Amino acid sequence: MDDPGFGRHDIDLVYRRSTNNGATWSPMKVLEDPGELWSAANPATVVDRAKAKVWVFYLRSRPGRSTDTSRPGTDDMQTLARWSDDNGLSWSEPLDLTAVARDMNDTAWRASVPGPGGPIQTRAGRLLVPIWKAPYAVFTIYSDDHGRSWQRGQFVPGNQGGDENQLVELANGHILMDIRQNSGPHRWLAESADGGATWAEPRPGLAVTPVACAIERFTLQAAGAQSNRIVWTGPKGPERRQLVIRVSYDEGRTFKLERLISEQYAAYSDLALLKDRSLGILWERGVERGYQFITFTKVGLEFLEPQSH
Repeated sequence: MDDPGFGRHDIDLVYRRSTNNGATWSPMKVLEDPGELWSAANPATVVDRAKAKVWVFYLRSRPGRSTDTSRPGTDDMQTLARWSDDNGLSWSEPLDLTAVARDMNDTAWRASVPGPGGPIQTRAGRLLVPIWKAPYAVFTIYSDDHGRSWQRGQFVPGNQGGDENQLVELANGHILMDIRQNSGPHRWLAESADGGATWAEPRPGLAVTPVACAIERFTLQAAGAQSNRIVWTGPKGPERRQLVIRVSYDEGRTFKLERLISEQYAAYSDLALLKDRSLGILWERGVERGYQFITFTKVGLEFLEPQSH
């Protein structure tokens, strides 16, 4: 299966629900079937705590249109959002954010793509969605009124490009963006002091093969935890193998603790903090090259730091 538009694919957006912290899951449901040979892809979800709404941001592509072939100024590739106020039992109609997430007058800007994964709600309540564009650059869109209106932030500066970005809020309220590199041995990290509207020059991130990785706030001292912890998942390598989870105790400057999740083939992953304070990891797994499975793995502090338990 290729990305939308790079083959004759008919990609529907589907989901499963769990009401017991991932122990069991509902049958698969179709959230959107956009039509024959259309694609609905790249879901990225976030919960608005104040409104008890689940948001999903995604990409809708016309048949044969990809990030390479989408025509600037058109709806070949749309940036859309839906919300649910009953924990995913039903969903709103799509909200078209294409003209927010893209400059429709830019004759080179072909598409704006969420995630996959990575949106957050800040402690101040801002809904913040990581977006990457074609040609490559990364930025966010955000809402301060629970999704009634949206704004587009500025690009992360520099010539690194990048895509498939995720976000985490730091203890000091700044936003850290973790960015997949287009080339080279390491990812990129960029920091924002104004809620994702503008960004400082990026710095080198973790060394990993180019792949979509996940970053998440695990614990916060200000909320009563013993220490600040940010967690990250990705394949250690070589290539896309050996999924690991790494922990930072210094707000993303270093990730010194590493634990192995699986020695098998492992590609894209995402993270979520569950109600029981454990971490849910959703990831592509393969017993051979090709990633035959979507796997959910749950870990807790006792797995990350067994010496303290």
